[in-house]
Amino acid sequence: MTIRKGQKEDMPAVLDLIRELAVFEKEPDAVVVTVADLERDGFSENPMFQTIVAEIEDEIVGMALYYYRYSTWKGKTIHLEDLIVKEKMRGTGLGSALYKEIIAQGKKDNVRRVEWNVLDWNTPAIDFYEKSGARILHDWRVVQMDESGIDNFLDRL
Repeated sequence: MTIRKGQKEDMPAVLDLIRELAVFEKEPDAVVVTVADLERDGFSENPMFQTIVAEIEDEIVGMALYYYRYSTWKGKTIHLEDLIVKEKMRGTGLGSALYKEIIAQGKKDNVRRVEWNVLDWNTPAIDFYEKSGARILHDWRVVQMDESGIDNFLDRL
């Protein structure tokens, strides 16, 4: 297994993994991002995200996508958007290797926090994160506004 920084030419495989995650999370039709979006947004002069990929025999079988945020309390942080392992590769240690790489990236970058979201029904992931020393914040709620919500809000002003 090779863990390496993702490249522009990896984005079709990354999108396949994103789609696989959407199926796992019971939202198979929710992915609207395209390979062109990923290539533009991840590999422009000011990239919006970074990727780390896991490869076995020239096949990308896992990835982590992250970006930098700024906390008014902590300063620079990393937000791990997704850590995805192909279903056939789960339980092989590949996810742990990607996870370790993200945490190591945070240490290397001197961030004060690495953060991510996990669905409340994904108990294997929750158990893994808690055993690793991560804290699950039960008193915070994720808040989002989709495109329709944005339009509706602005139309009311």
